[in-house]
Amino acid sequence: MSQETPPLFGKTKFLEAQIDEFLDKVAEGSIYFENGLLVLIDQGLTAACEEKLQQVLGLQERCNELRRSVVSTLYTEMLIPDFRGNVLSLLSNLYGLLRVLTKSFQEFMIEHATTSISAEDKVEIEALIGFVVKSIQSTIIASRAFFRNPPAVRDHIYEIRVFSAEAGKVALRLKTRIFSSAMPLERMMHARDSIDIIAAISEMAEEISDDLSIYAIKRIL
Repeated sequence: MSQETPPLFGKTKFLEAQIDEFLDKVAEGSIYFENGLLVLIDQGLTAACEEKLQQVLGLQERCNELRRSVVSTLYTEMLIPDFRGNVLSLLSNLYGLLRVLTKSFQEFMIEHATTSISAEDKVEIEALIGFVVKSIQSTIIASRAFFRNPPAVRDHIYEIRVFSAEAGKVALRLKTRIFSSAMPLERMMHARDSIDIIAAISEMAEEISDDLSIYAIKRIL
């Protein structure tokens, strides 16, 4: 009979709690990113957008504190030497993902005045953002599974790939329609770049999932 893979940190509840909080904050950041961007698209630059940005910035700062604390604890307490590098890489990549969310939202807020979106494109952009956020949420779920139930990582990785693929399809449709329109070339290029920035976030999530797949296999073996 096969044995279940034990939780990675065993009785180290403090460290486990820190990582749980870290994952919570990244997931929360993706929700604020989505809400803020949808408000920006629908209403323009408002106080609600600034509020969401400040919330994401606060989450980013807290995640950085947690990440540094986990690094310090892992090394000072000499914990999980066989998987320490994987854990640190995962946290670093997830923190990088949150930073990209923050930076992208900031840039969209700065450039909103130069952006004109048709009603049809707005629906597609909202769908794109939705798939991107779903890919991030699934990445967080897969990350939790890595620590608690590594065999379950595979199922969540499949979801990430599906959401990333769907985001790519929506992005392609948007860019095709934009470059078939009468929009001035400069605006076309700007719209294309904005779409690519959003779609690239789901690609980052998929890249993290590729690493997670390897980390999970190493834990199971």
